Amino acid sequence: MITDLETKASKENYGKYLKRLTLRKLRGFTDREVTFDFPVTALVGPNGGGKTTVLGAAALAYKSVSPGRFFAKSGKYDASMQNWSIEYELIDKEHTPRLSVSRTASFKQLKWNRTALDREVLVFGVERTLPATERSKLKAAVGGSFAAAREVTLDPEVTQHAAKILAKPIEGFRQLFVDTAGKVSLFSGLTPRGDGYSEFHFGAGEASVIRIVAEVEAASPGAMILIEEIENGLHPMATQRMVEYLIGVAHRKSCQVIFTTHSNDALAPLPFKAIWAALQGNVIQGKLDVKALRTITGQIQAKLAIFVEDDFAELMVLTALRSHGGIELDEVKVHAMGGHDPAIKVNTHHNVDPTATYPSICILDGDQAERANPVNGIFTLPGSSYPEAHVLERVLDCLDEEAGRLAVALHLGLHAQERVKKVVTERALTNWDRHTIWEQIGGDLDFTSGHIVKSAFLTTWAQQFPEEVKALVAGIGDKLPLRDGNQS
Repeated sequence: MITDLETKASKENYGKYLKRLTLRKLRGFTDREVTFDFPVTALVGPNGGGKTTVLGAAALAYKSVSPGRFFAKSGKYDASMQNWSIEYELIDKEHTPRLSVSRTASFKQLKWNRTALDREVLVFGVERTLPATERSKLKAAVGGSFAAAREVTLDPEVTQHAAKILAKPIEGFRQLFVDTAGKVSLFSGLTPRGDGYSEFHFGAGEASVIRIVAEVEAASPGAMILIEEIENGLHPMATQRMVEYLIGVAHRKSCQVIFTTHSNDALAPLPFKAIWAALQGNVIQGKLDVKALRTITGQIQAKLAIFVEDDFAELMVLTALRSHGGIELDEVKVHAMGGHDPAIKVNTHHNVDPTATYPSICILDGDQAERANPVNGIFTLPGSSYPEAHVLERVLDCLDEEAGRLAVALHLGLHAQERVKKVVTERALTNWDRHTIWEQIGGDLDFTSGHIVKSAFLTTWAQQFPEEVKALVAGIGDKLPLRDGNQS
């Protein structure tokens, strides 16, 4: 499904789609571009970093969203809004069947000026998780004499999807309309014994999920869905299931989704191109998770941050540092960024940030040797190819001598060394993608987890090729924090 959506976005196979926006001047942003290369986009960043600014900028491309929803003006106190400007590149085949459409939104002469397009846009703000008892619009539903103007049983599609997100059945739930115009509503549910209860007795997250799913399922194909802080009121697993649901919506209904989040669980189902970080006037595309953001913004105490391309590179660097010894590992934070470009960009941003309290470096895969620049803190891992391929080849070189230790590291015992040799040798011959070989080897060896296989191979590599470990650490030089009395 994700591959299909990536292809659909790259081929621009949409009737309505926001392709890119450029923040010429908007709050803390100047000349910053965000591209929407996947139809479900996550915006991450620290508080005040600009996530909601980007979300609101996307909304302003369409007439159905009032500028005041995200960018209200408070008299003379908002003079800084003058000359704010956003540029858009959009697909709107009703307007221009074959070409992209360019539009602008700007704030001049004390008002917004837009050349916005028509599109259904759903906006779910943080207020959606307010308990029903605190929502003034529902006061009319309080009291023993209340009767709904209209009652509607939730569609099976709504109950099916909401139940998957919440991990609980919601058959028999209804939407109760408070007013005859149908603009104010609440939900009612049933206990396992069949007793009814209203939204006044729902959990805030439960009501939020049902409301989002009900409105999204009722939306027209091609609609835009904007959600602030998607994890509000949700368990971490429910947050992940909500994002998985929205990916399905993008696939089924050609909808476009943009949400803000502080949760790694919300990022887990997404490809790296679907994630943008907003950082103090800058925007960076890539899988910049919340832990990495906390490191960059100084919320985690450290003496050095290291940005690498992916999870295997992260584990390889940590294995090398641990094997080398003498390094204060608690003071080093290593983060996978989902590619070489995000790793380089985040490293550059961190080192030019005047508020940063410690330096960072970037360690790329060996196939990126031409981009190494030690002066700018950019280094490479050993080898001239993917680190997975390099580690595999190194272990194959010493497999006859080290099969026993490798078997023990794989939690299989010394007696399994011949079997380990056979499996590793065969997989090395038949595997087409070195990124997947660890899971394949693990599957052949009694379903050992891929993480255990990676760790076992990396430990063997570090023990048998200490010169490569030493060269990697020596290349970083004096940037590594050392334990007292140790020298690199």
